[in-house]
This record gives sequence, structure tokens and C-alpha cells, in this order.
Amino acid sequence: MAKGKILVFGGTGPAGICLLRELLFREHETIVYARSPSKVPEELTKNPLLEIIKGELTDTDALSTAVSRSSAIISLLGPNSIFNTKPSTYLDFYRALFPLMRTHGVRRIFAMGTLSIPAEGDSFAISRLMVVGLVRLVANSAYATITQVGELFAKEAGEGIDWTIYRIAGIPGGSDEASWKADREDGEVFEGFVGEQGWSLSQKRGALARWLVDAAEDGKEKWIGKMPMVVKYAGSGRRA
Repeated sequence: MAKGKILVFGGTGPAGICLLRELLFREHETIVYARSPSKVPEELTKNPLLEIIKGELTDTDALSTAVSRSSAIISLLGPNSIFNTKPSTYLDFYRALFPLMRTHGVRRIFAMGTLSIPAEGDSFAISRLMVVGLVRLVANSAYATITQVGELFAKEAGEGIDWTIYRIAGIPGGSDEASWKADREDGEVFEGFVGEQGWSLSQKRGALARWLVDAAEDGKEKWIGKMPMVVKYAGSGRRA
């Protein structure tokens, strides 16, 4: 699927840097939209396949430029603090992004969600109940933000946008080159719904990055308009 540049939002956090490493390792032309480009490691900024566009989430002109140069989008945006997160920050961003995608003919987007978002197809799991309950108790603003992002995509993405919200749980691991290389081989990936056989509560950042680039390459059409969990397949060992 990915024949043009892949646009990355949230590419300066640890998971985002792992994603940039994976994209460049697999020789994808990549655009990272960043408020603070200096957070991208120098060895990545030197790669001719990487283009950096500086801008705020509210900068519509810069966003339009970034979208116009891309063929697909991967977003790792989400609350970066458990306290005082404003849902409007991310809701307003996606509301501005959707029409830009339509204007520039960019249909495919993979956007990050979390275990807190309920999805059709989920089954009851006591572990999920406990984790989400704790999040609501200690980080209610972050919980409200991420669940409202899920609702926004379901209700407002609409015609012309092929969206998937990939839901994550814990994502341990480092973002340096050695950690990314080791973690990208960390077990098989589970993609499905809470409570199904094989689902778990964590996935190394490097392995998540590998799945995201796989998804951008083949399109993951079966997940269009859906919200699968993307975690390590429970009990799986390192990839061969």
C-alpha cells in the first residue's frame, strides 16, 4: 500500500522514534511533523529519506503541507501527561486533519488509542477492568481524552477516510538503536479484541513499530473502521 511518503505524528516520543527507525530501516520515505524537531536523534535526521516539518498541532498551514506530501498517516499522538490533559487538544487536531486528508486525497490513517477505549468485539476481562479502573482513578483527564478520540473517529471521520485506531496497553522498551533492534523481534503480534485467545497487556515499542510499518505496507483493510488491540501474543517467544 505505502508507495509514497508516510507522515508520522507523535514521532519524537520513545515509541515514535522506534517507528522512525523502523520506517527508515525499511527504506520508506518518511515525514515527521514535530513541534520540537531537536528531539529526533541526529543519526535519523541525517538520513535523506527523512523529512522534518516543524509545526504545532494548531498550525493548519503546516499541517496541510505535511499531509499534501504524504500517502498514508501513522499517529502516535496521545496524552503525554496523566494530569491536566485537555481532550480538546487532540480532538481539535483530528477535526482539522480530517478535511485536510480529504482535500489532498490521503485516505489511510492509523491512529493510536488505548485499552481504555471500548470496542465492538471486546469480551469481558477482569484484567482490563482493573487496568482501566486504575487509569480512570489516577489519570481521569487522560482517560477522557483517549476515549473521546475513539468516539470522534467513529462519529466524524466519515466519507473518504479509511481509519483504524490501533489500541495499545503497556509499551515498555527503549528507543535507542540497540533496544529497537532487540525489541522488534519480541514475540508474535496479537491483533484482535479484548478477551480473545492470545491477547495480553503489553507490547515492546520496537515490536509495535514493526507492526505499524507492516500495516502501512499492506493496508490492513480488515481493520478499516475498527479498533483492534495490538499487543504481544501471550506466550509467544522471540521471532525467528
